[in-house]
Amino acid sequence: MNTQQDGAATTPAIGGTRALGVNLSDRPVLLHYWQLLNRYKWLMAAIVAASVALALVATLLMRPQYTATSRIEISRQAANVTNVEGLESTEAGIDLEFYQTQYALLRARSLAERVARELRLTNSESFFEAHGRPFEGPNGDAPTEVQQGQGELLLERQRDAVDILLEHIAIAPIRGSSLVDISYTSASPQLSERIANSWSRQFIRASMDRRFASTTEAREFLNERLTELRARLEDSERNLVTYAANKNIVRLNPAESSDSGSGSGRTLLAQDLESLNASLAEAQAARIGAQSRLQSLQTSAGQQSLNNQTILDLRSRLAERRAEYSQLLAQFEPEYPRALALAEQIKSLESAINAEEGRVRSTIESSFREASQREAALRAQLEERKGDLQVEERDRIQYNIFSREVDTNRQLYENLLQRFKEIGVAGIAANNIAIVDLATLPVEPSSPRLLINLLLAVMVGAFAAGGVLLVLDQLDEGIRDPQSVEDRLGIPLLGTIGEVGDENEFELIQDRKSELSEAYFTVHTNLAFASPNGVPKIFMLTSTREKEGKTTSSISLATILARSSGSTVLVDADMRSPSIAEAFGLDNEFGVSNILSGSEEVGRAVQETGLPNLSCVGTGPVPPSAAELLSGDRMGEFLRQLATRFDHVVIDAPPLLGLADAPLIARHAEGVVFVVEFDRIPVRGARSAIERLQAANAPIYGAILTKYDAKSEGYGYGYGYGYGYGKQDG
Repeated sequence: MNTQQDGAATTPAIGGTRALGVNLSDRPVLLHYWQLLNRYKWLMAAIVAASVALALVATLLMRPQYTATSRIEISRQAANVTNVEGLESTEAGIDLEFYQTQYALLRARSLAERVARELRLTNSESFFEAHGRPFEGPNGDAPTEVQQGQGELLLERQRDAVDILLEHIAIAPIRGSSLVDISYTSASPQLSERIANSWSRQFIRASMDRRFASTTEAREFLNERLTELRARLEDSERNLVTYAANKNIVRLNPAESSDSGSGSGRTLLAQDLESLNASLAEAQAARIGAQSRLQSLQTSAGQQSLNNQTILDLRSRLAERRAEYSQLLAQFEPEYPRALALAEQIKSLESAINAEEGRVRSTIESSFREASQREAALRAQLEERKGDLQVEERDRIQYNIFSREVDTNRQLYENLLQRFKEIGVAGIAANNIAIVDLATLPVEPSSPRLLINLLLAVMVGAFAAGGVLLVLDQLDEGIRDPQSVEDRLGIPLLGTIGEVGDENEFELIQDRKSELSEAYFTVHTNLAFASPNGVPKIFMLTSTREKEGKTTSSISLATILARSSGSTVLVDADMRSPSIAEAFGLDNEFGVSNILSGSEEVGRAVQETGLPNLSCVGTGPVPPSAAELLSGDRMGEFLRQLATRFDHVVIDAPPLLGLADAPLIARHAEGVVFVVEFDRIPVRGARSAIERLQAANAPIYGAILTKYDAKSEGYGYGYGYGYGYGKQDG
C-alpha cells in the first residue's frame, strides 16, 4: 500500500495536466477582466449612472461664468536704440527660461495687487458678489475701536481680492509663437473684460518699472563697487612695490612685463646666473683641453707633440753630431780629440733638448692648473648665486600672489568702470511687450457646459467603476476560473462540472449522452492517468466544506466506473452526515460504523444499488465519536477486504474543515480527489485543507471544480469538461 501511495503521489500533476491538453498557467488577462466586467456589469452601470446624475445636477445648479481674453506679445529682445548691452545678456531671451519667467511673472501676486489697486476691487461689492463671496463694507461713523477692527477687515479683504484674482486668471501661451492669452472668468461679463485688459496693461507697466528700477539700482551698486575696487587696487599695488623692495627683487624691462602681468619678466639675479653659467661652460671647456694635452704627455705621440721648432732644430743638430761621432769611432778611438769634442757637443745638445721639453711641459701643466682653478671659482660662485636664486624664487611666490592681485583688481576696476559708463544709456531701450488684442465683452457663458460635463462624468464614473472592479477582484478569493485551479491550489484540474438548475442529476448521470455524464467521464479519463495502473483501485473524495458537491461527484464517478471499468463499491465514510444510502433509497441500519466497531459481517454491509456493477456501503448508525473509530486499523482492513471483492472502491469522505476524519481515512486510500465548489470556497481555506492532506502523506490526484456557471464567466454553454451539475448536497 505504501508503494502505491508513493507512486501515485509523484504522477498526478503530470498525468492530470497532460490529460487536459492545455497550459493551465497561461490565462488571458483580457479574458479575465472581461469575466469580471460581465460578473459586475450592473454594479458598474450603477456607478456610471450615479456619476452622470451627479454631474447633471451639479451642472444645472452652477452659476453661468463669462470669460474675457486679451492677447499680448512678448518679444525675445527689445529694440536697442543705443547699441549698448543691457543688464541681461542678449542671448538670454532665446532660452526657454526667458518665457517661463515671463509666464511666472504674469501669475505673480504683485501683478494681481496692481490690478486690484487700479480697478479698486477691494471696495467693489459687485466684484465679490460676482465670485460668490460675502462683502462687508467699513462703517465710517463707527467708534475708533470699531474702525480699527474694520481696518483689519479691510486688509483681509484686500488679500481676499488678490486671492480671487489669482484663482480666476488663466495664462495660456500660444504654442510656437511669442503670443500669450490672458483670460479672466467671473459671473459678470463686464468685470471679466475690465480685469483682462487691466492685467495686460499692468504687466507692461510692471515690466518697465522693473527695468528702470534695476538700472538705477545697478548704477548705485556699481558706484559703490568702483570705490571699493579703487581702494583695493591702490593697496595691492602698494603691497607689491613694498614687498619687492624688501626682498631685493629687481625686474628687468618692467614696462614690457606689465603687458602680460605684473609678476612676469626676468630679474637681475636670474640674468647674472645666466652669465655665470655661460662663463663656467667656457672655463670647463678650457680645463678639458688643458687636461687632454697634459694626459697626452704620457704617450709617445704626446712626446712628439712637445717638439716645437726649437726642439726640432736641436734634435736635427744632435742627429748630425751623432752621425759624425759614429764615423770617427769607425776609424779612431774614443779618446781621439775630435771624437771627444763631438761627444761634448752631443751631451750639450741633449741637455738643451731636455731643458726645452721641461719648459714646454711646465707650461702645459700651468695652463691646466689655471683652467681648473678658474672653473672651480666659477662653479663656487654659480652655486652661491643658485642659492640666492632659490631664495628669490621662494620670495617670488608671494611676489606673484601680490602681482596677480594687482592684475585682477586692475581688470575688475577697468571693466566695472566701462560698465558704469554704459549703464546710464542702457535703460532707454524700448519695451519688448505689446498688446495685440484687447479683451471684448463676452456674450455667451464659457461654463458650465452640459455636454462636456456629462462626458467627463462618464469618464470619471468609468474610472471609478474600474477601480471598484479591481478592488472586488483583489477581495475575491473564490475559484472562478478553471485555469486558475492549478496555479492557486497547486494541484491539477481533473474536470469542470457545470450547474444544471432544477434538473435531476441522477437521471442525467444515467443518460450517457448528457453533458453531465460526459463531464464526469472526462474526470474518469483524467483520473486514469493519475497512476501507472490506470484508475486507482481505492481512492476517496473530499472537500473543504459541506455541500460542495462531494457526494454527487462520488456517486457519479462510482457510476461511471461501474459502467466502464468493472465492479465498483461506493463507501459512505461521512458518518457525521450520511447521504449515500438515502440517495439510492436503501436502509442505513448496518454499515461502516458497525464494521469499525468490531463486526465481521462485511457482506451484510454491502448493498446493491440497482445499477449494473455498482454496490454501496452506508455509514450505519451515527457513532458518538467518528474520529476514534477511524483512528485504528479497522478501516484499512475493511477497505482491503472490499478491494478483493470489487475492482474499484470509491470512498465518500467527510469534509476537511474542522474535522479529523478525512486525513485518517486518507491513510488507507491510494489517493484523494479534491472537490472545490465554484466561487464559494476561499482559496486560503482550500489551501489549508490541501495542506492537511499533504501532512497526512495522502497523494492528491487533482481537483474537480463543481457548480461552474460558464455563462457568468462569459464562456457560454459547453465550456470546460461538461455541463449539468445538479443540487445534490454533500
